[in-house]
Amino acid sequence: MIYAAFRSIGAYIPPKIMTNQDFEKIIDTSDEWITKRTGIKERRIAEKNEASSDLGSKAAKVAIERANIDKRDIDLVICATVTPDFLCMPSTACLIASKLELPNVMAFDVSAACTGFVYALSIAKAFVESGMKKNVLIVGAEKYSSILNYEDRTTCFIFGDGAGAAIISATTNKDEAIIDVHCSSDGTYEDLIKTAGGGSRNPCSQEVLDNKMACISMKGNETFKLAVKTLTSDVKDMMEKHSLSNSDITHFIPHQANYRIIKAVGDALNLSEEQTIVTVDKYGNTSAASIPMAMNYAYEQGRIKSGDTILFDAFGGGLTWGSALFRFSPKDK
Repeated sequence: MIYAAFRSIGAYIPPKIMTNQDFEKIIDTSDEWITKRTGIKERRIAEKNEASSDLGSKAAKVAIERANIDKRDIDLVICATVTPDFLCMPSTACLIASKLELPNVMAFDVSAACTGFVYALSIAKAFVESGMKKNVLIVGAEKYSSILNYEDRTTCFIFGDGAGAAIISATTNKDEAIIDVHCSSDGTYEDLIKTAGGGSRNPCSQEVLDNKMACISMKGNETFKLAVKTLTSDVKDMMEKHSLSNSDITHFIPHQANYRIIKAVGDALNLSEEQTIVTVDKYGNTSAASIPMAMNYAYEQGRIKSGDTILFDAFGGGLTWGSALFRFSPKDK
């Protein structure tokens, strides 16, 4: 029997920091207001000449090295992003594979907004368990600063840039297996989080440019309420399905959208602060990159160990949502 194992985690954190005080200089806001509403204190901003593939390839190099595999053994690259290098083609995954100098390899992007990394994990698990692939590189890479309207005081301070990556590999050891991944969507809520312009619905035009329709817009209050309800319900279903209690979860790593959402979901699930990984204060919301960046932070802090049971929980535009349950199973050197 072939199973999929979560072998490694890596991330790239752009060095440039944009603080709440920096936003005070460009929009009508304050550090106190931003912190109270979101828990965010600062976020990272990529350089102008950096694109998502640059961020993603740097994160991938770390994940590959930590997985103790030869990069030539990678046979699939999946990149979760809503800020691809190019609007239509080539895919960011293809560019990442090229920057890593991988041999000819299957590569494609996933567009599931903030749930993208969980979607990529689900796909990787399926490819490995089917026997079609042996080592899958999954990447969440976002340059949100490229789609922000810095005149929109309700949204622009929430997001940041960064990337995270992981290696998912085949194993015959059931104790190493990814236990479960669940993903879903509901497009009837499309207007809650959207970039309305630049696609086939509203092709690029002067109107799209003038009205900044290619920038992200979000209905914060409606999103908050639905996110708490959906994230809580999805995790409860996952834990009940596998007869798990709160004490069985070593680390709860939710999408880092807003500290109030994280706190509300954690309280509803009776998960302690010690179990919950929080990085939204440091990185802001990095969409598909937020969960792997948070996991990498905890790993580098020495909190995540081999054999720990980890629970992902994500929610994003689409709407999309998903959760994943697995034991962290790094490969011995």
